[in-house]
Amino acid sequence: MATDTDLIKLYSGRILALASEIPHHERLSDPMASVKKRSPLCGSAVTVDVALTDGRVSAFGQDVKACALGQAAAAVTGAAVMGRTLAEMTQARDALRAMLKEGGPVPQAPFDGFEVLEPAREYKNRHASILLCIEATCEAMAQIAQSDCA
Repeated sequence: MATDTDLIKLYSGRILALASEIPHHERLSDPMASVKKRSPLCGSAVTVDVALTDGRVSAFGQDVKACALGQAAAAVTGAAVMGRTLAEMTQARDALRAMLKEGGPVPQAPFDGFEVLEPAREYKNRHASILLCIEATCEAMAQIAQSDCA
């Protein structure tokens, strides 16, 4: 069971700093795809807008209404997303999920900023909020890829 001291460690200064400096924090006016994801457990919600050029993220916007952990994860995602392919984003999402749920390693650069969220492994009820932004981004990119193949 988490103690107050554990929660203070979880909400470190680094997490709070990331949460207050989310890159690409405005919606795009003309995205190729938009996805909204919500965590029913805590009510956190993230909407991402994506545009791709030659299969790589060329524009990204996000509206984040989440706890500090979800905001920090959105900040890491936003800082690393530009120029990434769907395969790179999917690999980062899967690595983040494994880090949280299976004790896996921190995702590789440029997503190694997720290291700050390692203490959240012990808080399963926070995992969904942490994964919202990167999951929404992967889903939006997959929608674009699917429409390109149609």
